[in-house]
Amino acid sequence: MVRSQTLATAFLAGALFGVGLAVSGMTEPDKVLNFLDLFGHWDPSLALVMGAALAVALPGFRWAQAQPLALCGDALQLPTRREIDAPLLIGALLFGAGWGLAGYCPGPALANIARLNAELIVVLPAMALGSFLAGRLAPKA
Repeated sequence: MVRSQTLATAFLAGALFGVGLAVSGMTEPDKVLNFLDLFGHWDPSLALVMGAALAVALPGFRWAQAQPLALCGDALQLPTRREIDAPLLIGALLFGAGWGLAGYCPGPALANIARLNAELIVVLPAMALGSFLAGRLAPKA
């Protein structure tokens, strides 16, 4: 059973992430597509947002790694795998292709649910189907 403190932490983190996406304009697919258009209407703002996110997040991650437990009291679940293998590369290529075609990655797609439009009516179920298939096709550890 998930503790209420864990749910509250997840809710606050998700809300902060969504507000950050909206304030920075990263919920707009055109901003993403223009970032990927290096030889057309290139827009570097996505790189600036990512750089600022890293500058804020890295000290927090370093601090968290030194703690015995997460703030909500749960055990920290940090990734242990570090190798770059074929499934990672294939997944990255598929993710990038979907991102480049639609202009949405999962965070902005979910943040845009309130503005449900024709694109999202297609993107969200396709994203859910892709996640489901990835879970079914992934080798069991």
